[in-house]
Amino acid sequence: MSTATVAPPKIRQTNMFIGGKWVESRSGKRFSTINPVNEQMIAEVPEADAADVDAAVKAARTAFDSGPWSRMDARDRGRLINKLADLMEANLNELAALETLDNGKPFSDAKAADLPLAIDCLRYYAGWADKLTGDTIPIRGNYFCYTRREPVGVAGQIIPWNFPILMAAWKWGPALAAGCTVVMKPAEQTPLTCLRMAELAQEAGFPEGVINVVTGYGDTGAAIVRHPGVDKIAFTGHYETAQKIMVDAAKTLKRITFELGGKSPNVVFADADLDAAVAGAEFGLFFNQGQCCCAGSRLFVEQSVHDKFVEKIVARAKTRQLGDPFDPKTTQGPQ
Repeated sequence: MSTATVAPPKIRQTNMFIGGKWVESRSGKRFSTINPVNEQMIAEVPEADAADVDAAVKAARTAFDSGPWSRMDARDRGRLINKLADLMEANLNELAALETLDNGKPFSDAKAADLPLAIDCLRYYAGWADKLTGDTIPIRGNYFCYTRREPVGVAGQIIPWNFPILMAAWKWGPALAAGCTVVMKPAEQTPLTCLRMAELAQEAGFPEGVINVVTGYGDTGAAIVRHPGVDKIAFTGHYETAQKIMVDAAKTLKRITFELGGKSPNVVFADADLDAAVAGAEFGLFFNQGQCCCAGSRLFVEQSVHDKFVEKIVARAKTRQLGDPFDPKTTQGPQ
């Protein structure tokens, strides 16, 4: 393992991606994405409003309704998703560094966990592209009964800041494999890796309008949810935002899927392997600075081993190294 500090990456793209083109917001407004380590501005990106969202949805709608994507041979869709995964792998160090710069997590974590998982996710769904088949069902009478799976249409996707590139892969993979087109809003705190992924998707050869990325705040996400041209919403984030999405999505009968926080306690009994329990609990709490939907942010420990457990986990926590996330010795980024 290298002990050299990694250099921050060059910022390649700071505009939105709509209909296969890199564009400013209609209003000309931009906002800053901030390095959480030093609170310095990294770059400015467009602040999309309802007009920008409308342009993105229309591009996605055209690509789905009359463009090549939903009619493309499923194997060819799978090949394009695999090609995107290949390009991400070829640019792994750059993407991991960009994730670290924008999010603040240690580069070693982004490189060893986030990027490989995102790439594997896309490859997994690429394999599903030509396997989404229906069934022929035997029934009584002179009838032919079958099911057919069809893409939903335009998928609006809103992702958080804790695992930006992995969340983008989780949302793009199944939607693209099924033949949907997407309009994604990355978190306003961490838009840069999603924009770079869109650039790689363009390089891979995805048709115009299949993937669209709009940057902005909550109002931008709300415009996606309310747009009548969007058929489905996929959201990862806080339950209070999900409640608002449910209300707005119901007005146009959109399908919705949510991934919300589910933090629960680790439970440790007296007969547990205490060292293993301490290691697992420490990882469950501190991985990704605790900024994880399933972080073990509470501990229930049987009284007879409580003091020993606390002593061990405090000692282990003190070994975590705070510092520059590009320094390989750093194990803990900013909270």
